[in-house]
Amino acid sequence: MNLFTQFLIQLKVYSDFDWATCPETCKSITGFSVYLGESLISWKSKKQQTISMNSSEAEYRALATTTCEIQWITYLLHDLGIQHLQPTFLYYDNQAAIQIANNQVFHECTKHIEID
Repeated sequence: MNLFTQFLIQLKVYSDFDWATCPETCKSITGFSVYLGESLISWKSKKQQTISMNSSEAEYRALATTTCEIQWITYLLHDLGIQHLQPTFLYYDNQAAIQIANNQVFHECTKHIEID
């Protein structure tokens, strides 16, 4: 693989959620799309396993699911001999979830997330 090819390989991931969308179960929906360069290589929209108490919790769960997909794709690319040297960009828009992810201190309101 030449230097030019390495610069073209960039993972970009977009993650979002819809809080308590299902009228029967009140479960949230996780959605994400993964791009390798300009090509869409993976996407998913699925009900979350548990009921979230607030939108921050639902977004945090969506980010966890999306991160698992990023890790799997990274391993797959490595197994195929494709190295991407640039960091993966994960785009999402929930400020509360960003604060929870950045602050590793115990949060009383997020204790049940860790248990899951």
